[in-house]
Amino acid sequence: MRRIRLVPVLAALFVVATAVAVAAAAPQKAEGPKNHQIVFFSTQLTPVEEAEKVRSILLRGFAHKVDFVPATSDRVFEDRVMAEVRSGRGRVDLVGALHGSYLSLKDQNALLNLADVAKQLAKAKIAANYMNLGKLGTKRQYYIPWMQATYIMVANRSVLPLLPKGADRNRLTYAQLLQWAKNIRQRHGVGRLGFPASDTGLFHRFLQGYFVPSFTGRNVTKFKSKEAVAAWTYLRSLWRYVHPQSLTYGFMQDPLLNREVLLAWDHVARLKTALEQRPQDFVTFPAPRGPKGRAYMPVLAGLAIPRSAPNPASGKALIRHMVSLSTQARTLSAVGFFPVVAGRLSRSLPPGLLKEASAVNRTLNAKDALPSLLPIGLGAEGGNFNRIFRDTFTKIVLQNADIRTALNEQGAALAGIFERSGAPCWAPDPPSRGPCRVG
Repeated sequence: MRRIRLVPVLAALFVVATAVAVAAAAPQKAEGPKNHQIVFFSTQLTPVEEAEKVRSILLRGFAHKVDFVPATSDRVFEDRVMAEVRSGRGRVDLVGALHGSYLSLKDQNALLNLADVAKQLAKAKIAANYMNLGKLGTKRQYYIPWMQATYIMVANRSVLPLLPKGADRNRLTYAQLLQWAKNIRQRHGVGRLGFPASDTGLFHRFLQGYFVPSFTGRNVTKFKSKEAVAAWTYLRSLWRYVHPQSLTYGFMQDPLLNREVLLAWDHVARLKTALEQRPQDFVTFPAPRGPKGRAYMPVLAGLAIPRSAPNPASGKALIRHMVSLSTQARTLSAVGFFPVVAGRLSRSLPPGLLKEASAVNRTLNAKDALPSLLPIGLGAEGGNFNRIFRDTFTKIVLQNADIRTALNEQGAALAGIFERSGAPCWAPDPPSRGPCRVG
């Protein structure tokens, strides 16, 4: 698999001020039976608050009724889609998921070719490399890019004077983060660095996409390496300065707002409320750099239509609605996911969103950026893959287990995942022939 060069956010977004205020495009005509209700099944925007915003804001102006159904897990998502395809009696008209979720569905011939929709959307100027990703290595358009995001760091302005001498928050290293967190605890008497480390948080993405590859330059192929031992030794030290309630946090925006946490890492959509409500209190910046680079995890979601869809024409109309200028603008404003169409962000957007955009742009354009993709090709093993990283963290950091022993044990479990799934390596690991090998 080739390493993907992502389009810089501020140059890849086309959200004009009028598109935020009014529906710039006419409602999409949804072909099909008048009484047909479209079922939109998605692994994205599944938290209750986000799902309600999909129904009340993002679907506003669409001609047909839509039943937005959040998928509780990637496995539930794939199982339902494949069950409907195999039975030939589908109810789902449209699906929304991350790039990696579609590879398994494509391999099982579960998706329609959306080349006609891609042609209709030519004027939307969706970034060409994103459209190519939607082809899943073929000449067919299996999904249409929908929205993009990543993860950033946020600090309360009050802790900026506690930055280590000579440190630039926009070029922060993990060594400087450790010293900064230590300085904050010395000032406040308790760790004020926070991570979303509960079962509903995205801490596993930090471990997979940021922490491990920043220290090893890889993910799976150096999981047990001496560089990985050094990485986990570092995290054990850092955790002494992390807020003790981090194991209960799902979203970091609330702990930031109530000043329980003064420095945090999370998904842009899960920081949005804090930055919107009190933009003057916070600064945003990229995640730190490790010995091998500034690893980060780009997130690209797409829309597709199952081969079993009862009314694919309605699904295609809904795709056109979701990537229209007005809906893309509302997506950014409502749920904090960035558009995929080309152009510039309007400076009339709320200052909190502009702060997020600035941090995302700095991340993607950093000279030492190291893209670390979301898991690809794991299918039903995706949840097990995430659990390996969480279990490794629990054993080493929380239970103080021997690092080498823990990595060997979890590495064996990780190898089993690739044996069962047959998934090849993805960036930043080098391409593999056959299943990715744990190193």
